[in-house]
Amino acid sequence: MERRKVDILCVQETRWKGSKARSIGAGFKLFYYGVDSKRNGVGVVLKEEFVRNVLEVKRVSDRVMSLKLEIEGVMLNVVSGYAPQVGCEVEEKERFWSELDEVMESIPTGVVIGADFNGHVGEGNTGDEEVMGKFGVKERNLEGQMVVDFAKRMDMGVVNTYFQKREEHRVTYKSGGRRTQVDYILCRRGNLKEISDCKVVVGESVARQHRMVVCRMTLMVCKTKRSKIEKKTKWWKLKKEECCEEFRQKLRQALGGQVVLPDDWETTAEVIRETGRKVLGVSSGRRKEDKETWWWNEEVQDSIQRKRLAKKKWDMDRTEENRQEYKELQRRVKREVSKAKKKAYEELYTRLDTREGEKDLYRLARQRDRDGKDVQQVRVIKDRDGRVLTSEESVQRRWKEYFEELMNEENEREKRVEGVNSVEQKVDKIRKDEVRKALKRMKSGKAAGPDDIPVERMRGCLRNGEVC
Repeated sequence: MERRKVDILCVQETRWKGSKARSIGAGFKLFYYGVDSKRNGVGVVLKEEFVRNVLEVKRVSDRVMSLKLEIEGVMLNVVSGYAPQVGCEVEEKERFWSELDEVMESIPTGVVIGADFNGHVGEGNTGDEEVMGKFGVKERNLEGQMVVDFAKRMDMGVVNTYFQKREEHRVTYKSGGRRTQVDYILCRRGNLKEISDCKVVVGESVARQHRMVVCRMTLMVCKTKRSKIEKKTKWWKLKKEECCEEFRQKLRQALGGQVVLPDDWETTAEVIRETGRKVLGVSSGRRKEDKETWWWNEEVQDSIQRKRLAKKKWDMDRTEENRQEYKELQRRVKREVSKAKKKAYEELYTRLDTREGEKDLYRLARQRDRDGKDVQQVRVIKDRDGRVLTSEESVQRRWKEYFEELMNEENEREKRVEGVNSVEQKVDKIRKDEVRKALKRMKSGKAAGPDDIPVERMRGCLRNGEVC
């Protein structure tokens, strides 16, 4: 996906049991659903930048699922489907089309279907010009007619068939001597103008017999303000003694050689922050993601590249020699991956036995928990009438209305107790020993307050009100 610049991918025959989401590395996340680990299963893979745009995930069955995304004010529904094969029972086929119809009825506009329909719509479009083009493959069969009938019911177009390509770039399924088209991308007819290209990608070993179908779609979105990324000071570097000592020296210089801190905390805090930024540096502000391919190394990358080239060579020239070369590289890649994973996990287990490793363990657990959630951040709410609000301004306005009503609503109050004596007395200045006790009681690893100075830095570099 990264190499082909694919942002959204519908996958079928995943054969993964469960109803989950997981990070699959390289900045991509898979949402999947499967009942039996030996058959069926569908999923949708999203690029990292679109993961936060997910509003809803519907897992209908191990043959149909959908995602609803909001991309800069535009709603886009992505449906992944896997139709029963030609030899399956009629009841199973009817159940699939019924489930797909049910999903489509709940989607008003803005939908793209990527599915293995296991049917041939055929070449030519006589009588079906409103839902497909002329560029299919071979003859239409009964299952292909079901696809065409579905497109007519839902006012959709079969995108693959509108673009004139060489047959090699239209064939989606190859097995032995069979070459046909069973995988399709569909969208509403009104959105066909947004599709600029659609073809089969040759040379990618994504599946044993199927080939990836890619279409280029341009969405007309509204311009929105990008949220400003806040860069963080790398306070954790103070764990190193040399960094800590340099920070102390620079802080003393910034304070004009004073040992005792000034009485004005705002001035002192700004000096500490500025010194920290200069000495320790700042982060990019983006959250670090723990990738599933953290074990990846150069040997694995090199083997996979050679396997990909061998697959492309075999697709172009189906000789026994090319086939054996590809199979040998497949086995080599599996060995390299297994060896790389084993080495990486051994290093991880060794690190987890240390004090620092305990923190890594909790961080990895939190990351896995986040990756397993479909919707990571609630970005939309409903108004009084149940309509979904997507823009930042409308969401903020609705929250304002809600709290104005909540806080200004008159309720019965308890009567104030009469006759309570108020006590007024002088409050002494905060003493150094009180500050020391407060610092000692504070827990480490907590978020910094408004001054952006973590408590660990105060404990480590400031003692008794003096720079140490």
